[in-house]
Amino acid sequence: MALPQHSKHSFPLRRIAVIAVLIPLALAAWYFTRPKPIPVALGKVERGLVEATVSNTRAGTIKACHRAKLAPPAGGQIAQLRVKKGQRVVAGQVLLELWNNDLQAQERLAQEQLQTSITHEREACTIAEAAQRDAGRAQQLRAKGFVSQEAAERSVSDAKARQAACDTARSEIEQSRSRITVARAGLDRMVLRAPFAGVVADISGELGEYATPSPPGIPTPPAIDLIDDRCLFVSAPIDEVDAAAVKIGQGSRITLDAIKGKQFQGKVKRIAPYVLDLEKQARTVEVEVEFAELPQADKLLVGYSADVEIVHDARANVLRIPTQTLLEGKRVLLYRGSDGTLEERIVTTGLSNWEHTEIVSGLNEGDRIVTSLDRAGVKAGAHVLPEAAIPAK
Repeated sequence: MALPQHSKHSFPLRRIAVIAVLIPLALAAWYFTRPKPIPVALGKVERGLVEATVSNTRAGTIKACHRAKLAPPAGGQIAQLRVKKGQRVVAGQVLLELWNNDLQAQERLAQEQLQTSITHEREACTIAEAAQRDAGRAQQLRAKGFVSQEAAERSVSDAKARQAACDTARSEIEQSRSRITVARAGLDRMVLRAPFAGVVADISGELGEYATPSPPGIPTPPAIDLIDDRCLFVSAPIDEVDAAAVKIGQGSRITLDAIKGKQFQGKVKRIAPYVLDLEKQARTVEVEVEFAELPQADKLLVGYSADVEIVHDARANVLRIPTQTLLEGKRVLLYRGSDGTLEERIVTTGLSNWEHTEIVSGLNEGDRIVTSLDRAGVKAGAHVLPEAAIPAK
């Protein structure tokens, strides 16, 4: 019996068929077992403005250009309160008065004494003028021999005495006016007036209470706290390391916790000439930033917390990247679109702030770098997929 004859091409064909089956299986196994690309957020290297800024280390405070905690110069019982909390006053307006009936009586007495002195002066000087005329006539009569030398001299002496009495009466008028000035000065010490226009922030005394000025070295609550809120500024502590870059007149941006989402322009108006050293705190320099223009729509209150960002240098139209994309050692992760992997790139930086950092070399405009550095597995050589390219489910 003859055996069946196999074609010489049967074995290669069989191999091709096996390979054709194994290749799809291998590709499927690789596809389903391969590591998935890591989704990342990317940012472009672009041109723009980069500013070098200095910020406060602790929260600053809005303060008034003029604020006075007032107390009457003398002690006494509060007889009149002429203002209320929140009331606006003008410069020189009376705020409160202490009991001063005795001083008022002394002023009235001085006024009456002045009137008496004026009347006495008029009388004495009138008599002095008459005595002067009599002395003149006596001198004429003596020259003609009608009166004796003794009588003529007596007339001259009497005229001089009358003139002295007139001069004394005039000096009494000046004394009376001085007594009035003293009495009014005493009254002024019992009256508290506004040294400038503003708003009454607080009143610590009440009618009938006894108010006293602060003794030296012993602060006491002020009778009235007066604030001029037409002029405000921010007082903020700057770290001593950054203070050297701050100069008077530099521009600044002011942000307030009480008014979200808004920035106010300002400029540096004062830098403290000393370093403040507080226990358990960094050494700081107090910097005052004034508002370029007070906002009309937003009510600013003295005491609001505020932050300042002082611009001490700026460069326009330079390559920049988000500052948070920089790794230690001035490195960034560059996305290579050709194979979807990440490459570590060392860059040279220039000006920097919390938002942007200037790139001097190492990157080109349009390069894409990783901004989501906090995600697991994001490192050089990793296969990634940009979030914008992730297909929707």
